[in-house]
Amino acid sequence: MSYLSEFVKERRKSVNLTQEEFAQRAGVALTVVRKIEQGKTNLNMEKVNLVLNMFGHELAPLKLKRPHK
Repeated sequence: MSYLSEFVKERRKSVNLTQEEFAQRAGVALTVVRKIEQGKTNLNMEKVNLVLNMFGHELAPLKLKRPHK
């Protein structure tokens, strides 16, 4: 999760927005932005995607290959 938190924090700062301003523009609560930037792991994927959409990105579940028997 540290990559996600660093990515969001750096991008937010690069557009000169406070956490509160960024949350408002992304359409999420301030606590969502704070949790992401703090590297919390208990996150709602839909809310994370609202934040990432601000930068043209999206998180998606990984498809893991099952070993053949």
